[in-house]
Amino acid sequence: MATVARMLDPHGRGAARVMAVGETIPYGVQPVLVADTTVYSATSLEEMLRHWGPRPRPWLVLVADAPARPVAQARYLVRALEGRLAGTARVPYLPVLRAVAGPEEALQHKDVQAAAAKLRRALERK
Repeated sequence: MATVARMLDPHGRGAARVMAVGETIPYGVQPVLVADTTVYSATSLEEMLRHWGPRPRPWLVLVADAPARPVAQARYLVRALEGRLAGTARVPYLPVLRAVAGPEEALQHKDVQAAAAKLRRALERK
């Protein structure tokens, strides 16, 4: 989550931050949910959206957890939930994320910088 927040706010100006469980979403903020591409994450996403309530529809950022396509059950569940989302953006599998100490170090790599730019463009389009 911290890496995705930093990808959305590469200069650390406070445009994106990770919120604590139960924290109120500030007025005028576009919520973004982050999940990996596992069945467990898709099921957790479904549960969260079931209790979402009258808040603005969130964006979903799916972070690939492996260099292969997500399993069918995860893909189908996320597809079924897309009507409850403002949009879905995807971050490809980036092996370097497994070898860095934190978001700042991750953003020093060209692959992460390119994925971050693509992610920001995707969220700005809608």
